Amino acid sequence: MGSTSDKITGKTNEVAGKARQAVGKAVDNHEEQVKGSVQEAKGKAQEAKGEAKDAVKKVVDKA
Repeated sequence: MGSTSDKITGKTNEVAGKARQAVGKAVDNHEEQVKGSVQEAKGKAQEAKGEAKDAVKKVVDKA
C-alpha cells in the first residue's frame, strides 16, 4: 500500500472507530465501545505508517 492509501485507510478506520464507540456508549454496549477504541487505534497506526513512508521517501529522494 502507498503512503496516501495508508493515510486514507487509517483516517477511515479512525473515524469509523469513533462512531462505533459513540454508538456503543449510546446503547450502553461496552463491547462495541471497546471494538471502536481498537478500530480507532488501528486507524491511527495506519496513518502513522503512511507518514513514516513519506518521511523515508523524502530521505531517499534527497540522497
